Amino acid sequence: MKIEILGARCAQCNELVQNAEGAVRELGLEVRVTEVTDPREIAKYGVMLTPALAIDGAVVMVGRILSVEGIRRMLEERLRCATEEEGAAGEGAAGE
Repeated sequence: MKIEILGARCAQCNELVQNAEGAVRELGLEVRVTEVTDPREIAKYGVMLTPALAIDGAVVMVGRILSVEGIRRMLEERLRCATEEEGAAGEGAAGE
């Protein structure tokens, strides 16, 4: 899993980084939260308003600060979906 905060190190961006790191800690994930600060790189995501949160390359939130709880819920949902997809793929292979 890849978690990125898109923004130019503004106060809101810093708060979002801290909240994302807190959510990662609460879930016990070994995931690094990275910051994307280059405006050209941010534009590649189609983001015009920061801060923004991207998970696995997909922008999931723009222009606001999610709480630790909000980010944790998003990450849990991503993990649940990934686990279900892996399970379905394994069942398909076993049934062949």
